Amino acid sequence: MDFLVDGNHTAVTQFILLGLTNDPVLRVILFIIIMCIYLVTMFGNLSTILLIRISPQLHHPMYFLLSHLASTDIGYSSSVTPNMLVHFLVERKTISYLGCAIQLGSGAFFGGIEVCVQLLIGSYTCGFLNASSCTLFFFSSNFCGPNRINHFFCDLTPLVELSCSDVRIPTAITTFYFGTIGVITLLVIGTSYTYILITILKMPSTEGRHKAFSTCTSHLTAVTLYYGTTTFIYVMPKSSYSTDQNKVVSVFYTVLIPMLNPLIYSLKNNEIKGALKRQLGKKIFSERCLL
Repeated sequence: MDFLVDGNHTAVTQFILLGLTNDPVLRVILFIIIMCIYLVTMFGNLSTILLIRISPQLHHPMYFLLSHLASTDIGYSSSVTPNMLVHFLVERKTISYLGCAIQLGSGAFFGGIEVCVQLLIGSYTCGFLNASSCTLFFFSSNFCGPNRINHFFCDLTPLVELSCSDVRIPTAITTFYFGTIGVITLLVIGTSYTYILITILKMPSTEGRHKAFSTCTSHLTAVTLYYGTTTFIYVMPKSSYSTDQNKVVSVFYTVLIPMLNPLIYSLKNNEIKGALKRQLGKKIFSERCLL
């Protein structure tokens, strides 16, 4: 049952997600691609967390934050991707009212942490406030039908379109909140990278400066991808993009970026690569001793 009569309103009990495409061949192809991306995401981030936990030389504040970023990537990707993979294989893509609220809240929570990872306490506070504002909007809105969400997960923008309530004020508040978080975090990142740039330019070694610039470029690429896609969806006016563009951009920040983060922040880090080699060396040595 999709609807229940609740007083003067017909209350939605579940939503139908229209997904990325109805083409059966393309759905299979996307299932395989996104499944591979999700497996790489889980393996890369879990490996990063485990390596930081078991390697004493990585027990520093920077790697403590990096392990939390990896945890966030796991939570962020897992709040959307498994459900999307299941929906590639079924004809009727439904999600319950409560399930939609949980997906919206968890995506907002982990998305808020992803944005503000530079400051751990601040990041979790941002995530909590982000999730609270989205969840409050969801439970304070009436959904009378239709219940077809033109997206592959319960996101704020398509849910606003389905609400029977006056959403002008909560939408303005949410947009203002997203914009404020974005501006503050960009200021923090910009200030941090200004100090980093000054430090790099003072380095006497040309090779050292080159390596440092290479690492910073990779980090800035990840930050730009995340900020560019989320700003496109949550801050820009809806009239400036189509629903299909919304879906494609959403795939970037919910599926691809959680996979890219461990590759950028971990595999390009010499200390992490050194710790990985030492742990692999210990494992190979112990296996030889057992033989």
